[in-house]
Amino acid sequence: MKTYVVAITGASGSVYGLKLVEQLLSAGNAVTLVVTKAGREVMEFETGFSFPEPGPGASEAVLSFLEVFPAVALKVVSPDDLFDGAASGSARIDGMVVCPASMGFCGSVASGLASDLPERAADVMLKERRPLVMVPRETPFSLIHLRNLTTLAEAGAVVVPASPAFYHKPQSIDDLVDFVVGKVLDQIGVEHHLFRRWDE
Repeated sequence: MKTYVVAITGASGSVYGLKLVEQLLSAGNAVTLVVTKAGREVMEFETGFSFPEPGPGASEAVLSFLEVFPAVALKVVSPDDLFDGAASGSARIDGMVVCPASMGFCGSVASGLASDLPERAADVMLKERRPLVMVPRETPFSLIHLRNLTTLAEAGAVVVPASPAFYHKPQSIDDLVDFVVGKVLDQIGVEHHLFRRWDE
């Protein structure tokens, strides 16, 4: 079992992050899930899911919404909890995905800020040379956005924009979401069957 941190920020597209968590758990991995305040608000607006406050019952509520059974290794953590293991380079974290990643979050990490747990965890991934995948969901990109994303890529992060393809002939929004999440899983080496590959 590997352990991944998934952060969901306030960019549109929280459905990508939720699908990612579902896939990671279904593949037998442990997930530390942290959702920012803006991420919670956007998630409820876009999906109707009122993300629970971290604490007793939070993991079960998320698992029930994702319909992932039986209960598996999911830990829901507050973005203010800088004592969580994800904030330390000595913790056994195999990688982190920020999905979706707001431009504000990307700018904070590119500037070396670590004012809360998601920012600190991303900073840890970079300094420890562990996988960090950023999934920006923004368009168009300003020059500031592009420079911040370039800085992150130069520091070792992989930038996977939420840009679904159409060569697999998607039939639904779920198919589009699955393509993006599948591309993210490819970057961290997690097997999936979310879309038909070009050579299949």
